[in-house]
Amino acid sequence: MKIEGQTALVTGGGSGLGEATAHELARLGARVAVLDVNLAQADKVAAAINAAYGEGRAVAYPCDITHTDSLQAAIDQAAAALGPARMLMSIAGIGAAKRVIAKDGSPAPLEDFVRVINVNLIGTYNVARLFAAACAKLAPMEDGERGVMVFTASVAAFDGQVGQQAYSASKSGVVGMTLPMARDLAQHGIRVCTIAPGLFATPLMKTLPEPVQASLAASIPFPARLGKPEEFAQLASHIVTNGHLNGEVIRLDGALRMAPR
Repeated sequence: MKIEGQTALVTGGGSGLGEATAHELARLGARVAVLDVNLAQADKVAAAINAAYGEGRAVAYPCDITHTDSLQAAIDQAAAALGPARMLMSIAGIGAAKRVIAKDGSPAPLEDFVRVINVNLIGTYNVARLFAAACAKLAPMEDGERGVMVFTASVAAFDGQVGQQAYSASKSGVVGMTLPMARDLAQHGIRVCTIAPGLFATPLMKTLPEPVQASLAASIPFPARLGKPEEFAQLASHIVTNGHLNGEVIRLDGALRMAPR
């Protein structure tokens, strides 16, 4: 699919990997709907895109992927403002670390596990099903293609660390639904792929002390540095343009394999 002239939805577009992806898609000629629970951040990203590439290239809407009404409203508003979306970048998510048994011997609160699963896994499915239903109604393009979805997992889906039970389970779920969803939506001409990033220089990562960031970067075989959000965005954009990529999960991690802790 050619990116130029198409509309993209970017969940979690207000910062980090989502922000970089929104900018890259706009640079390549897309119209971008920046969706985020933090509307102030989403507005900043949309304003920066419009300043760089012309007014009307980006819009921002508040969006909670765990609430269907909020999500559907954002999708509908984006379609009205920019045209129906053929690209979905599902990047919104949360992180958490909690040992199964706390230091005082008590079990981990179940609600913490449920919250991570609800956002990262169920939220991803929620946005995917709503996007797919709308996209399937569009006229087919070259090769019968109607749209592309890119999900965000994590290397923690494969080698999660101590305390990452909820996070790893949620991202493993995203990995696990990639192929069956691609097969399911093949009849509608909608491709589905997932990126599993390693350690990236996101705003959350930058809140850690510099020595901690340096230690994490040194654990990556090559290049021995944190990933750049722009590199994630470039891969996400390539998935859109490479029509034979479908049902695939791609690790983007510099050959990193996470240690137990």
